[in-house]
Amino acid sequence: MEFIDLKAQYHRYQAAIDARIRTVLDHGQFIMGPEVPEVEQALASYVGVRHCVTVGSGTISLEIALRALGVGPGDEVITVPFTWISTAEVISLVGATPVFIDIEPETFNLDAGLLEKAMTRRTKAIIPVSLFGQMPDIAGINAIARQFGVVVIEDGAQSFGATRNGRRSCGVTTIASTSFFPAKPLGCFGDGGALFTDDNEMAERIRAIRTHGGIKRHHHTLVGTNGRFDTLQAAVLLAKLPFFQGEVEARGELGARYTQQLESMCRVPKVAKGNTHVYAQYTIRVPDRDMVAARLKKAGIPTGVYYPKCLHQQPVFAHLGYHDGAFPHSEAAAREVLSLPMHPFLSEADQDSVVLEVTRGIAQSE
Repeated sequence: MEFIDLKAQYHRYQAAIDARIRTVLDHGQFIMGPEVPEVEQALASYVGVRHCVTVGSGTISLEIALRALGVGPGDEVITVPFTWISTAEVISLVGATPVFIDIEPETFNLDAGLLEKAMTRRTKAIIPVSLFGQMPDIAGINAIARQFGVVVIEDGAQSFGATRNGRRSCGVTTIASTSFFPAKPLGCFGDGGALFTDDNEMAERIRAIRTHGGIKRHHHTLVGTNGRFDTLQAAVLLAKLPFFQGEVEARGELGARYTQQLESMCRVPKVAKGNTHVYAQYTIRVPDRDMVAARLKKAGIPTGVYYPKCLHQQPVFAHLGYHDGAFPHSEAAAREVLSLPMHPFLSEADQDSVVLEVTRGIAQSE
């Protein structure tokens, strides 16, 4: 059984993917070829914003967003400690200071009720993470951001295709970021990412920073980087996009089916009111996580732990001065989370096997 079955996806769409790749091989414009603006237009339309700027990875997208905002030394950026390290490391990369606040225990997302207390005169931005496939309380986060005059950057690396009150992830904040890493809900065949905004000036700055700080060749107006998106990866996304919404719906159905079968025996993902969930990971919580994972492994069922250690507990962020117990909900999640096989092509028979072994594992651990 596959944790995420990328091979099944490729075989399903092989003709479309191969044709798109062949077109790029034929025209030979491997850097910033015509497929790049084509996919940017398609992605912007899907999200419902004016601008999409594709970049080389989800990580570089967040760094470029901070650079476009002028975030740097002396500034603070608020985010959560229960996420992949990219979210916080880019804050340090631009010279700013990460400030952590705890998550909601049911959704794993930033607790907007804690946000106002964390704001200071040095706060320049907030990066809420739409973890595991659903969006946080964006309306509440945006309201506090407006009150304090700071910018919100949604980290939608795991939530592309999800909605909150009918609006799509990456379309509800000043800037939003996503990732096209192969295992994401919409993935390419390598690294890739994108930024989304309705702000014309911000989009122009992002495009310049992506290509060494200039829109016009040999004319550099900003300190930039090489953040370009490969044409071949754009071609892969263009081939996959017509099938993407069907995959989103399949993920939602499979997630609901997992929940129906597991909710009586463990803590299952809670979908917040007004949200849809794309289940980039289907993540349960069990007290004896390692024993349950070992049981599934013995049965040939792969699992994942996202994430076994919070960011404030990582050596690289020790200088921030946080202590164990500072973020109890995040730390409890890190001890208990276990992600199960999830992809749009997961069969009900395989899903039933997973549920059976989870049931046995929990019973064994009690």
